[in-house]
Amino acid sequence: MLNIKSIPAFNDNYIWLIKNRDGYCAIVDPGDAKPVIRYLKEHNLELKAVLITHHHNDHIGGISELLRHYPSINIVGPENEAIPSLTHKVKEDDSIDLFDHTFTVMDLKGHTSGHIGYLSNDMLFCGDVLFSAGCGRVFEGTMNDMYQSLNKIKNLPDDILVYCAHEYTASNIAFALAVDPENKALLAYRDEVNHKRANNKPTIPVHLSLEKQINPFLRVQEKEIIKSVSNRTDETDELSVFTALREWKNGF
Repeated sequence: MLNIKSIPAFNDNYIWLIKNRDGYCAIVDPGDAKPVIRYLKEHNLELKAVLITHHHNDHIGGISELLRHYPSINIVGPENEAIPSLTHKVKEDDSIDLFDHTFTVMDLKGHTSGHIGYLSNDMLFCGDVLFSAGCGRVFEGTMNDMYQSLNKIKNLPDDILVYCAHEYTASNIAFALAVDPENKALLAYRDEVNHKRANNKPTIPVHLSLEKQINPFLRVQEKEIIKSVSNRTDETDELSVFTALREWKNGF
């Protein structure tokens, strides 16, 4: 059995800690080493591996300091991105064995050109591709790249827990409601999220089943979403709707 813990960093990042019952652990996307090292020492944990989803500094900035403290750790990351200190470069469908669990690598490009995710049983660490009620910006890839990556995630089982890397949920809900203001599931989720954030609680992880109901970027084929962008594009195919939606969100 694996236990997942979020370690907050910067203003809204989540560094994910994956630990087993024997006190061994791995870290996902350590943009800052200090809170990680502090947590490991406080809980007497031994760091074995670091999993990286993409090259942005708020996801890799802590690697060098972690290596100074834990020089024998494995650093796993995407083969198509220039990330210093990687010991294992991975690509789509590669497998990683971690504490008797197998994690499968997913190619999730779009936010960056080589972005990957890590999938195991009922958990997905997806970096900056899918957020609750939203998705990442398209920086290096194409709109089609991001659309295809989100479709890959959408086709996963409903019981998957999504572990994304930022606490963007409240602001994403504000946009989602502008797109789909009468969505009852979304309205109920807004109230839940507001309550959590008022009590300084995280909104992540989130079940993929909920995202399929409330996230407009996973629902570009639905008439409510198509209608919402009808003043931004004359096209109704899914990629055109997604592109209009993402461009709308860029300026929201």
